[in-house]
Formats: sequence, structure tokens, C-alpha cells
Amino acid sequence: MSAVDASRRALLKGRVRHEPVIRPPWAVPEPSFIHHCTRCGECLDVCETQILFRGDGGYPEVDFSRGECTLCRACVEACPEPAFSRNERSPPWDLSARIGDGCLGEQGVYCKSCGEVCEAGAIRFSFNTYRVPEPSVDSEACNGCGACVALCPVQAVEVRPAGATTS
Repeated sequence: MSAVDASRRALLKGRVRHEPVIRPPWAVPEPSFIHHCTRCGECLDVCETQILFRGDGGYPEVDFSRGECTLCRACVEACPEPAFSRNERSPPWDLSARIGDGCLGEQGVYCKSCGEVCEAGAIRFSFNTYRVPEPSVDSEACNGCGACVALCPVQAVEVRPAGATTS
């Protein structure tokens, strides 16, 4: 199978993506991932939380609205191609959660859903006698698992590449 230029395909279909594509954990950087991935679907089949789906061009992408990544490495082990880093010491990706303006805490409504599911302890709350707790993300502690995304009742949490700005 030859590599597909997903951005060209999207342009021809009239869909231009502005947000970055999130590949599975330990995926090699673009364009190497596109070059090595054969779109066989092995990684999709073994994803225990079913957050991987066929994106543009049939390449695997992550959808955190479906759940979290447990960083189990099953996708890495299932892939017969060099589309993933096999180095167990390398970080899974360079992602971090962001809390958006629609957060209930910022609107004066008590909610700590995102912090309660954050096993890494990266979401912390500021307490003030006169306000409800407001979350903030410690990007150094965040592993980008996305557990906080699906649980947010107002979809105010997103996971993006660490250097990306919110759109």
C-alpha cells in the first residue's frame, strides 16, 4: 500500500482540519508514521478502551471522547510495521490536557470530575473561600491519557500537543 497524503485528501473532500491529528501512543512522528503504517487495523483491534479509530486515509487516530488511553502498549505490540517506537523508556506522546473557558468551575458551578479521574494527579484545584474550586493542569505531570476528556459534563477539557494553542 502506498502512503496517502491525508491533508490533500481532506482538501479534495472539502474538509480542512485545523486541529492536529492525535496518533496512538508511541507512534513515530509524521510523516514517518504515514510512510510506515499500512492501515492494517491491528492497533484498532487490540485497543482495550476502543479510543482508536480509522481517521482520514484509514490511518489510526485517537478520540478521547470515547474514553482514556491506559498506555498499555497493546497497539505498539500488535503493529507488524516500524510505525511505533519500541523503546519502552520513551514517553508515549507529547500531549497535555487543557481546561477551556466553558469549565463549570469558572462559571461558579462546583465540579471536580476531571480531577477525580486524573490518576497522574495533574489536575489540581484552587480553593478560595468565596469561589468554587477551579481546575488547572500541571503539564509536567500530565501524561496525556485523556481520562478527563470524556468525563467532563460540558466538554471543556481537551488533550492537545503540549506546544499547541487552543483554537
